[in-house]
Amino acid sequence: MNGIRYRTRQFWFAFSAAPLTQHQKQSASELLTPAQMTLFSRLQASEQRHSLRVLQTLQQEGHTNPDLLIAALLHDIGKIRYPLCLWERVFVVLGKWFFPRQSQAWGVNPPRGLARPFVVAAQHPGWGADLAQEAGTTPGAVTLIRCHQEEISTHNPHSPEDRLLKLLQAADDRH
Repeated sequence: MNGIRYRTRQFWFAFSAAPLTQHQKQSASELLTPAQMTLFSRLQASEQRHSLRVLQTLQQEGHTNPDLLIAALLHDIGKIRYPLCLWERVFVVLGKWFFPRQSQAWGVNPPRGLARPFVVAAQHPGWGADLAQEAGTTPGAVTLIRCHQEEISTHNPHSPEDRLLKLLQAADDRH
């Protein structure tokens, strides 16, 4: 039931997202360089709002690590390569629920046709890490962006990098 509530809330946030206010943009620009802010401003309004909610969750929990906070704002930046409309996002969610193996297989294809939304869902972390790196983002934040959808390493789950990744994923999963 929580999955349905979560997805319904996500859909509503995406459907009703208004552009950020000047105050909301300011909270992002206080952490991001001008090049990073340019990337952030290219996200769809719903994705900008999602990223700000992830950031606020981490800040409310007392986290101040700059790499973590920058990754919170930029973790979905790879989605600017191939922006998805709302029906495509719904298509991905339903596809993952009803056809998880096929959805995963579609994610490795070129971003064309009906597979395109699944490719964006699967490959946006790598694309985002590349874009963030080109914008001068620190290696730590780039790694968090690249890995934000991966399982925490079983090899060294208590490393500082994995602890930050776990925090980012937990905040992302709530929004």
